[in-house]
Amino acid sequence: MEKRVLGIILAILGIIGLIYAGASFMNGSGGTRNVKSILVFGALGAVFFAAGIGLVKHTNDKAT
Repeated sequence: MEKRVLGIILAILGIIGLIYAGASFMNGSGGTRNVKSILVFGALGAVFFAAGIGLVKHTNDKAT
């Protein structure tokens, strides 16, 4: 159960990171600092989201 909760938390953090990267992309001025933040938040968001979905998908529930 704990791995599934951690997976959900990671997936939510990944979604937040991807949304922030998208909002920064839409509102950015195109400077070097903006491009770096978009890349960092987009990459971290994608990694967190993929890790979270993987944990939720591959965690087996035990019948107690």
